[in-house]
Amino acid sequence: MFQVNPVAILALVAVAMCWSLSIVLFRVGMPGSAARKLALLMVVEGLTLISTGYLDLFLTPAARTHPFYPGMVWIEEIIHTLGDCAMLALYPTFLASALQTNLTRPFARKRIRIGMASASAVLFVLVLSTPLKIGATLLYLGLALVFWFALVASVHAWQVATAAARARARAFAIAFGVRDICWGLAYGTAIWMIWIGEYHVVDPNASSPIYVIYALGTLLAVPLIAYGILRTQLFDIDLRIRWTIKQSTLAGVIVAIVYAVSESADRLLSSELGSVAGVAAAAVVVFFLAPLQRFAERVASAAMPNTRNTPEYAAFRKLQVYEAALVDAMPGGISDKERALLNRLRDTLGISAIDAETLELELQAPDQAAASDHRST
Repeated sequence: MFQVNPVAILALVAVAMCWSLSIVLFRVGMPGSAARKLALLMVVEGLTLISTGYLDLFLTPAARTHPFYPGMVWIEEIIHTLGDCAMLALYPTFLASALQTNLTRPFARKRIRIGMASASAVLFVLVLSTPLKIGATLLYLGLALVFWFALVASVHAWQVATAAARARARAFAIAFGVRDICWGLAYGTAIWMIWIGEYHVVDPNASSPIYVIYALGTLLAVPLIAYGILRTQLFDIDLRIRWTIKQSTLAGVIVAIVYAVSESADRLLSSELGSVAGVAAAAVVVFFLAPLQRFAERVASAAMPNTRNTPEYAAFRKLQVYEAALVDAMPGGISDKERALLNRLRDTLGISAIDAETLELELQAPDQAAASDHRST
């Protein structure tokens, strides 16, 4: 009745990661914040992804002949179409709150949000009530345009950002860029498949390359998004990753040497000599531990350049974390609750009140200049 399928497993892992991130974002985000909006978006993304037909890959051909199967496909079609329409309505709104760029600001307006939601509702009805060449083509064209627009907007936000906001914008541009490229390509291909008569809203054989790309978009984006968030929350996340790379490289080299020596002796001589050779190799490795550690350090330095465990670097990263929190709180003015949270974060990071005030004034200067120019025109 059930079977193992690598593509289906890939999709399940992607959905599990997606929903796990959404739970974390919802718990740490404040009501109305970009984190809460992203949490909702991640839930919708997971539902949309898993209802494409990946679950059907776990079913054997005999199971698909069961009377329950057509009803299951019908439910998946509704969920997938609803998810697509929700993505069309929610993603631009999230971009408006998450990206500091003029390209996305129109989507913060209430009228445009209502218009996007209304258009999504109409498209939902069209997909379920008209041929795919009408409703599905319009929906997938809209989604493809949104994803490609999101890619351009995230890159533009990265280019115009400054200081700590630039580092965060770069991390998010890479993370969302991966997903936007994969999903934009998937929906563009879906339109082509519709017009050649080879597309189904729920494909029981969703294992072609385009479905692999579809799942990989989420699978690769989620850890990148998580890293981008952690980088603005934990000042030493880069140091932790660097230490992990160094220790993993050292352990991997040692295990590889011992395994290679013992297996070679086992094959060329005997199993008893193979075990003895493995022990001997381990002993020899101890004498060469220092050179191996230097090699692991070079690998970590290449993977994480400009990352050093020094007081200066720690102080720099703490200021970056505080600056990122300021950037998130400043649009619309800092409320009393946000001010209390900022003060608590400042005390936790060990940043002086004078440095925090100076940093806030520097961040307010461009906005004040822009407002002055707007009034003069």
